[in-house]
Amino acid sequence: MLDRQQSVASVVLDHSECAAVFQQHRIDFCCGGQKSVEKAASDKGVDVDALLGELTRAIADRRGERPSDPRSLSTAKLLTHIVATHHRYLREALPFVTALSEKVGRVHGDHNPKLRELAVAVTVLSDALLRHLDDEERTLFPALISGNLDVEAERDIFVPMIDEHLAVARMLERVRAASDDFKQPDWACNSYRTLFAELQQLEDDVFKHVHLENNVLRPRFANS
Repeated sequence: MLDRQQSVASVVLDHSECAAVFQQHRIDFCCGGQKSVEKAASDKGVDVDALLGELTRAIADRRGERPSDPRSLSTAKLLTHIVATHHRYLREALPFVTALSEKVGRVHGDHNPKLRELAVAVTVLSDALLRHLDDEERTLFPALISGNLDVEAERDIFVPMIDEHLAVARMLERVRAASDDFKQPDWACNSYRTLFAELQQLEDDVFKHVHLENNVLRPRFANS
């Protein structure tokens, strides 16, 4: 049984299939993951009992093997997983969606001016994420693996990461707003539809990526 006082992040850590339910209701399980299910539902105007029902059904309907629990990984293996899975995906996806958003904005911007706003928002997001990946791979992750950080150094190294995660969350909100929550009009061409599908997938991956760093990695360094 799920507990309404359980944190959103812990629900997703115990049951990864619940991430999609929270995303459907725009409930943040990454940067806002420490809120209880009850508080998160209240903040979004969602009935908590209905939400718990959806989460319970998602758990019951799960198909296939349950993925390994990231909390069981050593720090080195967790960081390797983040780089190989999420960083690699973003380095491949961001140039593609940036170019595609510029094309769609250029071709259909007269019909829907928000597509031009979307192209700008995607470019800003891409630039910020790529810098963030570089910083993590060059500075943060090697420092964590070294094991030579004192309390002050841990604090100094994690504060920028959390600030950047919050900034990325705001950028994703801007992308969602400019795309009208990824709704595709009847007249949308294949490029338009591909762009919106790719952006939704990118958002999903970033949420899972940030969730691992905020709610699995950072708590291991309790003094930070």
